[in-house]
Amino acid sequence: MRRAAPERRWLPHRIENVPDHLILFDGVCMFCSGWVRFVVARDVHHRFRFTPVQSAFGGHLSEQLGIDADNPETNAVIIRGIAYFKFDSVIEVLREFRGWRWIPLLRAIPRPLLNWFYDRIARNRYRWFGQMAICMTPEPSVAVRFLTDLPRTD
Repeated sequence: MRRAAPERRWLPHRIENVPDHLILFDGVCMFCSGWVRFVVARDVHHRFRFTPVQSAFGGHLSEQLGIDADNPETNAVIIRGIAYFKFDSVIEVLREFRGWRWIPLLRAIPRPLLNWFYDRIARNRYRWFGQMAICMTPEPSVAVRFLTDLPRTD
């Protein structure tokens, strides 16, 4: 009988040398790509950048963060040098937008319960929302905000 992997807590933690306001997402997931479109539509200051886990940069970042690039169980957002995961990432992104400043009140709900809800969606995202054969292609006006290549280290 195979034992289940131990539960990760996915607590926010410091990360260095990563662009601020960067969202790592599953680029073939229709729900995740919809989340990116949602953020783009509300990000009037163009703060957020995006990297699909399937890109060279996204794969490198997912490795740094301990996310399985072949089967990501969480997205991540890096804000002010802190990596946030699961429902924490949703809260951190939404609190940046007008009309969503109330969202941190959800922190009154225990993290395990919020992440349980997040996990239900994450585990069923392909079945419920669909999956693309290749990563989403951003509109040309937004493409500059997508980081896909590994940064040069010269």
